Amino acid sequence: MLRDAPFGRLALCIQGVPGIFPVNFVVEHGTIVFRTSEGTKSRFSEKAPVALEADGFLNGGALVWSVIVHGQAATINQTGELMDTVTLPLHPWEMGRKDRFMRLVPETITGRSFAPLHAAAHSRTARAHDE
Repeated sequence: MLRDAPFGRLALCIQGVPGIFPVNFVVEHGTIVFRTSEGTKSRFSEKAPVALEADGFLNGGALVWSVIVHGQAATINQTGELMDTVTLPLHPWEMGRKDRFMRLVPETITGRSFAPLHAAAHSRTARAHDE
């Protein structure tokens, strides 16, 4: 399911405060590879515990799925490994330099799928918890 996900959310700790960033990624050899720039994501995810969450639909929305990967991320800096990574179908979403490739090595992978309740049956009763 992760291989087909168009994007996920990278969760990391920034000076004691949780941060969540949308990222596109590629599954390669059982790891998660993403691109970023020099900045918050690269600085606070380097050799630190992180999580990546992706979710989606199957069978036209009949099933919802979610996968969470916990592990450590590190910059890919070995020449051979970096050359292989550059050819991955991983393209930046926004303008600017995104020339840092990072690899998340999974320590745990969890997930679930379920059939969602029919939205029309609950549209009249759906409310936010603070209403």
